[in-house]
Formats: sequence, structure tokens, C-alpha cells
Amino acid sequence: MTTIRRFCCNDLLRFASVNLDHLTETFNMSFYMTYLARWPDYFQVAEGPGNRVMGYIMGKVEGQGESWHGHVTAVTIAPEYRRQQLAKKLMNLLEEISDKIDKAYFVDLFVRASNTPAIKMYEKLGYVIYRRVLRYYSGEEDGLDMRKALSRDVEKKSMIPLKRPIRPDELEYDSI
Repeated sequence: MTTIRRFCCNDLLRFASVNLDHLTETFNMSFYMTYLARWPDYFQVAEGPGNRVMGYIMGKVEGQGESWHGHVTAVTIAPEYRRQQLAKKLMNLLEEISDKIDKAYFVDLFVRASNTPAIKMYEKLGYVIYRRVLRYYSGEEDGLDMRKALSRDVEKKSMIPLKRPIRPDELEYDSI
């Protein structure tokens, strides 16, 4: 049986095995603590029998006006728990919080252009490739900015793809 609950400080000492995947970005402790303090609803963990961390999602809400959106900073599932719809459940939870509580227009995320399984999963969840960000990831790999419109974006304007790739310095960032 799986329990999905808010991430807590103790989980920071228990989730390292989930982050061993080479496609998962690993951050320093202060980064995780900032998310935990500022956006606790957007930081959720899937826990299995024996209190084993199966996966987690970490995100935030940011932007202004029609760019107000939920953002998935990281979602990862331990290899032995994949293909059980855990990522889908975590994504649905973040989307619901973004939509119902924070009244965001869309949810976005970045994914490595080479991570075909993740891209396909996000597309099944209703995300589209909004734009390519050249050399977004370390190692010079491009990133794909994927988006999904929420109920506030009735005309789905947030999902209209850009016609050209952009550079990381062209991204609009909100400071955390």
C-alpha cells in the first residue's frame, strides 16, 4: 500500500536512493529546505511498506498575471517502483493544488530532450512541448519546457508552442 503525504525534514535523510537515477537532478540541502518552507503543499512523498520512500515531487507556484503557474521542479520514482502510476498520481496532486488552491493558469516543467520515457509520460498526462531551451542542462543537453493548461486558461493560450528555441538567459525566472 502506498501513502502520499507532505514531505517533511526527516525525509531529506531518507530519499537519497531515489535520487541515484542519472536523469534526476540532485540539489543541495538548502535548496530542498527552501522549497519545504516556502511551498510545502508542492513537496509530496510517496511512501511504501516499511516507510520506504518510493518517490517524490517538488514544485512551486510562480509568475505574474497570465504567467501565474505551478512548476514541477523535480518528480522522480525509485526504479523498483516505476510503472505503477506513482508519477501520475504525484503530478495530478500538484496540478490540483495549482488549479484549485493557487488558481494558476498552467503547470510547467523542464525535461531533458533525451528522456523519451518521461516525455511520453508527460504527453499522456496532457502536456505539450512549449519550447526547447538550448543547452539547459549541464553537459550541454537541451531541455524541453512542457506545459499543461489548467481550468483558468480557458483558451489554452499557455500551451501555444513557441516557433523557435531559446537560450537559458532568455528564460523568465522568479527568485526563490
